[in-house]
Amino acid sequence: MNATMSEKGFTLVELMIAMAAALILLGAIINAFLSQSKSYDREAQIVEMQENARSGMQIMISELLMAGYDPTGGAGAGIVSASSNTIIFTADLDGDGTVSGSNEYITYALDTTDNQLTRKSTAAGTSTPLAENIQGLSFTYYDIYNSTTSVVGDIRRITIQLTARTRKSDPHYSLNGGYRTRTLTSDVVPRNLGL
Repeated sequence: MNATMSEKGFTLVELMIAMAAALILLGAIINAFLSQSKSYDREAQIVEMQENARSGMQIMISELLMAGYDPTGGAGAGIVSASSNTIIFTADLDGDGTVSGSNEYITYALDTTDNQLTRKSTAAGTSTPLAENIQGLSFTYYDIYNSTTSVVGDIRRITIQLTARTRKSDPHYSLNGGYRTRTLTSDVVPRNLGL
């Protein structure tokens, strides 16, 4: 055999350097993936929170617009009770002269135990969740002169403020115990009040 024959291949040092470079590159890729995954999860929670709040708000608005609907004039439909965090109202939707139907006596309130916007559709019925992860609900009532009022018969406009929060807390977010929040505000002018 010829002693001058060169051997082709990598030395142990070259293999160690190549493996170290590959591990650094793999670590960077994994880090970028984890960062993107956390960002995606956070954004998905924010979208879920906003859609949840919007759907709850939209249902309240559409039903409050009908508060006091009384085509026969004999049902006495209107606002029954109005506090800063609960509203009870009636509407004679089927036009039978009473407010006894399942969707004619409605209560909106906040369940602070389960963080839910609840809707009760009869005077004696049970509350059903309308939106989840809700941490605040408030109503402000205005009369015909746009002054705040607590007199049920004087209410002509209602401002609803609904605050939703994310389902999970974010350890990198320092406010509200790590929960991101969004507050929606809407004015409702029920068409049938004061007629």
